[in-house]
This record gives sequence, structure tokens and C-alpha cells, in this order.
Amino acid sequence: MMLAMSQLDDVLAQVDAGALGDPLPVLAYLAGQSVSIDAEELNAARRRALLLLAAGGDLRRELGVDDLSVKSLAADLYTEGRREQLARGVDGIVARVRDLPAAREGALFLAADIPLAWRLFALALLAEELAE
Repeated sequence: MMLAMSQLDDVLAQVDAGALGDPLPVLAYLAGQSVSIDAEELNAARRRALLLLAAGGDLRRELGVDDLSVKSLAADLYTEGRREQLARGVDGIVARVRDLPAAREGALFLAADIPLAWRLFALALLAEELAE
């Protein structure tokens, strides 16, 4: 789902206000909107991650960046090109949140650790699937 710039700014303002919980997965998800992933590949990788999640117990439990299902999804979708796309997306978010101190802090944190940003993006993709 691509957000219009006004929608993106609205979400970033909510992140800055603390209205969306942990800002890092949200910021990683927003940065990941610039990552090109074929829908079939994404759906297949999500299904595999959901099977791992189901094998681990309650599907409604809170996901974490170090969950096996999240790491699996991150590994399934990883390419160097996609990592670079995510890094550019994070840089774009950093530029948009200059005047939003809490969001800026989170975005700079992600910019300093792109491997973590990649896993947080995978976490957000899996959470999105569970929400549907």
C-alpha cells in the first residue's frame, strides 16, 4: 500500500506524538514502501513465516524483531538491491521528519542500523498480514 505524501505526513505526525506505539516498525514499514517486492514472492514468503509462527504457538502473541518467523521472512525477501532500496527509503523518512523530534530520533536510529531496519520491515509486513 503506497501512501500519498499528505497521508505519509499524517502518519509521521502520529509517530512523533507516540500514537502508534513503538515507532521503529512503523518507520521501517513506511521506508519499505519504496522496496520493490513481487506480490507472489511476498505472499509466499509471508505464508512460510505464518507457518513458522503457528508452529510456535498462539498467533495472537506479540511479535518481536527476533522471532523466528520474522527472521525467516526477512531472510526470504532479502536481496542487496532491496536492502539498498530500504536504506534510501529510510533516508527519505529522515529528511521528512526534521521537525518531528521523536520521529527523527527513530529514523536516525534506523539509518544507523539498516540490518535492524530490514528485520523491522519484515516484522511490519508480517503484522500487516496478521491484521488482514
